Amino acid sequence: MHFNRPRLVAAAATAGLVSAVLLFAAPALAISVTLNGNYVPLNPPPIERAGRVFVPLRGVFEQLGATVVYSNGQINATNRRHAISLNIGSTQATVDGQPQMLDVAPFIIGASTYVPLRFVSQALGATVNWDNSNQQVALTQYGGGGNVASVPPQQPAQSSMQLNNERPNNGASVRSDHPTIRADFNGAVDPNSVRVSLDGVDVTNQTTRSQTGIIYAPSSPLQAMQHRVMVSGNDQNGAPFRHSWTFASGAGSAAGNGATTRTNFLNLTQPANGTTVGLTFTVAGRTVPNGQVHIVAGAVGNLGGFFTYNAGSFAGDTMADGNGYFSQTLSLQSRGGTQLGLTVTSTDPLTNETAQQQLTLRIE
Repeated sequence: MHFNRPRLVAAAATAGLVSAVLLFAAPALAISVTLNGNYVPLNPPPIERAGRVFVPLRGVFEQLGATVVYSNGQINATNRRHAISLNIGSTQATVDGQPQMLDVAPFIIGASTYVPLRFVSQALGATVNWDNSNQQVALTQYGGGGNVASVPPQQPAQSSMQLNNERPNNGASVRSDHPTIRADFNGAVDPNSVRVSLDGVDVTNQTTRSQTGIIYAPSSPLQAMQHRVMVSGNDQNGAPFRHSWTFASGAGSAAGNGATTRTNFLNLTQPANGTTVGLTFTVAGRTVPNGQVHIVAGAVGNLGGFFTYNAGSFAGDTMADGNGYFSQTLSLQSRGGTQLGLTVTSTDPLTNETAQQQLTLRIE
């Protein structure tokens, strides 16, 4: 399903930023769905992939009055007027006995099967409209057949989700122009729904996201100014949240106050990229003395940009010793043969300078 989002391509030619970025007018809202003007509760919530909105398998099918049979990767749905068939991982579909092609195939994340909303809705006789300002998909089905009661439209309740352990701290000034930008959630979220922006620039695809938090290591120097980080998404019940904090970078640099200037680094000695590991394995390496090391690992849910970690992932912190050496044992819950992502981020405690490595592994 293809929705055009307004975006502005801005070429940043400052001393700090030299690459073109996509500049959004505001961070993306959580996507919601209505049918005949009534809010449709979906759990898990809708997600966007390749410019299309996907919804959990049974949610919209059943709201449109269709019965669904799912077996061995094949999805068959029938209502009083139409019958459709789709297959996980395939762009080939059948609608009322006629072959059709999908732009993006249905897929599975964790225990949830996702299907393209526009395709299945139109195949079952509904019309589809996109409200960009509210990030809302409006379905209209004539002649009945839906299961949504005629109640006044309502918006999803706001989540009680909060951010903890923001880094840099809210209102803080840090020396580094490559600071570690991180926050933890006070509960579990849907990592595929999380969006992150820095000074209005969407950096989601460069951010590591998990059920428990986000971490972003800027690839280009930040200007010496105040910055705002915005984090939005849905909790595991589908309720939306949006929070932000500010910090200043480049303030009180080491060179300016007589302190010794040092550059953060991160060298991983194990595991090696591309190797096979067990459900329990050790991450070890070296960084700056007393460096704060944050490790996230788990089955990868989305390979667009940086990893998105779903259920069964590990997230934890350790500290390097006085010589910079560190070691941390991880225990995961995942299936054998699963592609595994590993993100290790080091933060210099003196400057907040960040260093990061990302590996792709496999679980035996």
